Amino acid sequence: MNLKEIIEFVSEIEFFANLDKEETKLLCENLIIETYNAGVFLFRENKKRTSVYIIYAGDVELLKKTPQGEQKRLAYFSMGDVIGEGAFIDDTPHSTSARTVTACTLFSLDRSTIEELFKSHPSLGMKISMQLTKVISKRMRSSNTRFVSLGTQYISGATRTEHDLLGNKEVPNEVYYGVQTLRAIENFDITGVPLNFYPDIVRAFAMVKQAAVRANFALGLLDEDVANAIDEACSHILNGKYHKCFVVDMIQGGAGTSTNMNANEVIANAALQIMGYKKGEYKYCHPNNHVNLSQSTNDAYPTAIKIAIIKRNKVLVRSLLDLIAAFHVKGDEFAHILKMGRTQLQDAVPMTLGQAFEAHATTLEEEVERLTSNANLFLEVNMGATAIGTGINSDPDYTRRVIGHLREITGLDIISARNLVEATQDTSSFVMYSSALKRLAIKLSKISNDLRLLSSGPRAGFNEINLPAVQPGSSIMPGKVNPVIPEVVNQIAFKVIGNDLTVSLGAEAGQLELNVMEPVIVQSIFESVEMLINGMNTLRSRCIIDITANEERCHEMVMNSIGIVTALNPFIGYEASSQVAKEALEPGRGVYELVLEKKLLSKEEIDNILKPENMLKPRKITNGKNARKE
Repeated sequence: MNLKEIIEFVSEIEFFANLDKEETKLLCENLIIETYNAGVFLFRENKKRTSVYIIYAGDVELLKKTPQGEQKRLAYFSMGDVIGEGAFIDDTPHSTSARTVTACTLFSLDRSTIEELFKSHPSLGMKISMQLTKVISKRMRSSNTRFVSLGTQYISGATRTEHDLLGNKEVPNEVYYGVQTLRAIENFDITGVPLNFYPDIVRAFAMVKQAAVRANFALGLLDEDVANAIDEACSHILNGKYHKCFVVDMIQGGAGTSTNMNANEVIANAALQIMGYKKGEYKYCHPNNHVNLSQSTNDAYPTAIKIAIIKRNKVLVRSLLDLIAAFHVKGDEFAHILKMGRTQLQDAVPMTLGQAFEAHATTLEEEVERLTSNANLFLEVNMGATAIGTGINSDPDYTRRVIGHLREITGLDIISARNLVEATQDTSSFVMYSSALKRLAIKLSKISNDLRLLSSGPRAGFNEINLPAVQPGSSIMPGKVNPVIPEVVNQIAFKVIGNDLTVSLGAEAGQLELNVMEPVIVQSIFESVEMLINGMNTLRSRCIIDITANEERCHEMVMNSIGIVTALNPFIGYEASSQVAKEALEPGRGVYELVLEKKLLSKEEIDNILKPENMLKPRKITNGKNARKE
């Protein structure tokens, strides 16, 4: 590659658009051409900035490490994008990592060269610094409640004119969405949570559109070049590209039309670039005429959402299984520790601490099947229904073909609904799945209640277990540590329960051939799923795995409890047991000493009866004095 070609390429990049020809040439003369295989880290989080990279060919992902140590993708970059641009200013540590997704050709500029260039040519440094400020400003404006969109790049100020039913509108040149998405952004500034907050939804729409274009091409309804470009654009989205362009708010009017059009416009403009045209030249590839061919929002939207829920449910179940495993570990660890069981917050009968934790594991295991079974309801879709289920504007063979392609693309056993009119207006599968989420949330909340009670104290409470101290508990009471992890899980449960009510109300609000409340149903379910995943991961990693037992305290409470009299009942009788229990309520008296004092049993007999293995499971008991000699 010669200098002229490099200059032509760099001149087309928005980041350097404000440089004059001499400044662009000077910059390009100092660029180093580098090639990388897939999977190579260009820079790592918390490491010193050393270089700026310009992508000439290939794809790069930006990653952020989660508290659990996983690498989470934040953005996806390709040809013409600039990464690590903070090195233009200083060498402070990177806040993210960058890794090549495919084989890449890059232009790099190291820190020492940057410093020399800016020192010898201050105007060059000033212009690049100003452009970097614009990038940061754009990213801040594109932030949402979860993360700043690091994939948001440059605003040149240039626009393209697009039109719809309501007239013309100027759309920023840099964006891949179009006029209808822009109107939705203006109309639905509701939650601040855009579609790209949930990558599974974005990918599911790409799957639906890819299946549709393959079916339409097979039916002879699309030219090969258009179909291939749309198909390729969908593949790019499945690989993580263009996600930052899915910007419509999760809650919206219009039964999901804005979401569907956001997908149609992004895919159309990406396809146009693949074919060598400019964004907005819709006569070559149109969001409605080509990308949305044989579809309506009323079948594409629910189908994509159902696929997304199935995919996300698998992540939810994995988090649940990890939590269950953590409870089983504690069950084994605490299997030998005798403690007092309680009913109605009163002493009941002895058990082991291990049994308590095994009970938590078992009750959660039931939810694995429930979640999986209810998620499988989403395998039935109404793709091909178009507007109301009659299939208007689709080929007679379209439904069969598009379902086949969906099965192939998703890897799921998707089937077509028996009655597409019914399926288009029915949202009962969402109600069923939401109910499973609520059931899981209720169980998690009950478990959290137990953990808070058993760890209460440390001097004036149960104090049977110790939760890990993760933060100071009070701004006024020194030394206080609160059970903040179980508390936050309680609060997550309350939100999930409330979201389930929203889903029920939204499902009930359907009218005639369509339920226009699907967006709030979808938002509620995805919010619940995401909170449950994060909540269970937090409960496991920040609480359960580090719980310890106060074994002596547990034993002391058993021996001082009147509850152990229940174990003596078959041997000394109910009347004698009741009398012992009554007297044991007096200060300083215990069941053990009273039984010996009254000579109801010998020390050997009572010690045998109160052995943990004799109190924790059913045992054969015979009448008379022989029972005492077991």
